[in-house]
Amino acid sequence: MSNNGAGIQELMAAETRASQIVAEARIGRGDRMKQAKADAQELIDAYRAEKQEEFNNKVLAAGGSGGSASAKLQAETNGEVQQMQGQFQRNGQKAVDVLLSKCCEVSLEVPTARVRSTQKIFGSA
Repeated sequence: MSNNGAGIQELMAAETRASQIVAEARIGRGDRMKQAKADAQELIDAYRAEKQEEFNNKVLAAGGSGGSASAKLQAETNGEVQQMQGQFQRNGQKAVDVLLSKCCEVSLEVPTARVRSTQKIFGSA
């Protein structure tokens, strides 16, 4: 029986060692994840700074302080909006007519595939 007790003690010791190994692995994984997150954040910050610098250079090249660039952009936007409104006025009735014609078209033909499937279901040939 003492041999049996020694085997149980060995199993319990092995289980304890396994639990310690798993715990250490979890801690190591958590540390690696934190480090990866920090590294990724550094890359993101560097990329963001680079793109912000590019943007600032383009704004300065386009019009200086941004006031004139903003006014120019607003004027372009207003022109595009007026152009779209004009297109809507010209083509609005055409679109309504197309929609109405498609809604009012009713095909009274039964598709051949539907006829065949109905014949198979009801057994008429």
